[in-house]
Amino acid sequence: MASVGNISRRGLLGSAVAVAAAAATGTFGAATAGAAERPGGRPQITPIWREFTATPFTHAQIPFIGRAGYRGGSELPRRHHVVADVRHYGAVPDGSADAAPAINRAIAAAGERGGGTVLIPEGTYRIDDIIRIGHSNVVVRGAGSGRTKLYATKNLTELIGVYGSRYGGDKSSWSWAGGLIWLCPADRWTSLADAIRAKAWPFEGWTGNRRDEWQTLTTVAPARRGDRTITVRDAERLERGHLVLLRLADDTDHTLLEHMAGGGPGAEAYYWDDKTKLTSYVPYEWPVRITAVHGHRVTLERPLPLDVRPEWDPRLTTLATPLTGSGVEGLTLEAVETPQSPHLLDKGYNGVAFQCAYDCWADDVTVRHVDNGFGLIGASACTLRGTRVEGRGSHHPYYCREGSHDNLIEDFTIARRTVPAPAGTQLHGINVEGLSSGNVWSRGLMEMGTFDSHRGMPFANVRTDITVENNGQHGGDASAGPLFGARFTHWNIRVTNGRAGLMRIDGLAPYSATVGVSEVTEFGQIDVPDFTGDLHTRLEAYGTPEAVWPPNLHAAQRALVR
Repeated sequence: MASVGNISRRGLLGSAVAVAAAAATGTFGAATAGAAERPGGRPQITPIWREFTATPFTHAQIPFIGRAGYRGGSELPRRHHVVADVRHYGAVPDGSADAAPAINRAIAAAGERGGGTVLIPEGTYRIDDIIRIGHSNVVVRGAGSGRTKLYATKNLTELIGVYGSRYGGDKSSWSWAGGLIWLCPADRWTSLADAIRAKAWPFEGWTGNRRDEWQTLTTVAPARRGDRTITVRDAERLERGHLVLLRLADDTDHTLLEHMAGGGPGAEAYYWDDKTKLTSYVPYEWPVRITAVHGHRVTLERPLPLDVRPEWDPRLTTLATPLTGSGVEGLTLEAVETPQSPHLLDKGYNGVAFQCAYDCWADDVTVRHVDNGFGLIGASACTLRGTRVEGRGSHHPYYCREGSHDNLIEDFTIARRTVPAPAGTQLHGINVEGLSSGNVWSRGLMEMGTFDSHRGMPFANVRTDITVENNGQHGGDASAGPLFGARFTHWNIRVTNGRAGLMRIDGLAPYSATVGVSEVTEFGQIDVPDFTGDLHTRLEAYGTPEAVWPPNLHAAQRALVR
């Protein structure tokens, strides 16, 4: 099997470290690799980065995330063919009447034409319903987040109904699902809404409300994490450009879950059987685009995030027809200002949700006074760029769940709340859970919140080049299992209040890396490791984020594969 994918030859040569560091910033050359502090204040290349460049797809502590986001990390589309202006469908930009029907008619018309851009010109548009983007290749574009505003008057409980939790209790699933702008394939959205109205609380991911709406395309031969070319039994139903779902089931000894945790004595000693919420997330489902088919050899857009072993019944399957090539740009979604709801009782004044979406995006989008900001629910390969959550305070400003993989959230802001938090509410921050993997949060400013894991053993995720006032709490109940799986990386994290919880993870996350985190101490939240024994973690450049080189792990990895 190919173990290095399509990495350029320069990334594997002896000068790879210096070349990648220079490409990440466009400034330093090979001379960068020198003493800890060279003349002019140039920092030393971090030792673990030198290691990574030698084994970029199989490093023990750092995941490969150089192809995260839209089209494997490509730039977002800039030229859009305009096919509709919402004013021509009856929307008025003065907030005087409900513009949602007109906006949705314009979006539907664009979808029926095979795609295109729907313009929402400058102004304020009142919306009394959900804005739904249900067709691929449809872009909703405002005049800029400071010029186009959608003013939402109702919540998802009013618009769809009460949404209980499939795990029981009196929790509202609008605390972690759905958006007042909702990007989701039309048929999949209808199936979800119908199930909620019928109080048949659904699974929300790639294979239907009961996770059974899939067909096997072929089985897969053993392969290793980092491979991009795999061998299949029968390639007759596989074509270049197709999206498929790699499906890995667990065995009775939970060796798949152990593998996600890095393996070894700690994972083997962990008791998995009573983690019923965690085990409901398995099989692991990873959507990926096929880039080539040659006989029984199939090349994938991204390298495998896990080994492929016979005991996990590996196969490529169908998935719900995903939304692809769609985006929302240049607008603010502002909900009517209401007090934040008590914890887990959100009514659903939610921002933008991506569901069963692949290669979609948000760019220059602000949400204000929302319960939950930007959601990735069974979404992969999406890019959120230049997004912002602000206003009265949010439960989940950003959340990533239900098997969401390989997404990129960059240049993001969580602004300080404008009113004090009501009693009984909760603040998380940038959340990831539910076996989600390969996701990246890069170049962020968090004036409140934390690096939240809701358990469910997310793995191989990266947070890099972020400034954070670490004042939130993580969530997740015991039945969801570990906080972290293997290869979690926090890289160049500037903690303004010196609080350690969920920032410094060398004592929590197995086979993971904490590199260039501010000096921190425990207060307000002290977590204990889920796994016993040696966690095989790394701690480098502790207390000196300004000395980390390269300063942004995602940018440096992208430079390796250009």
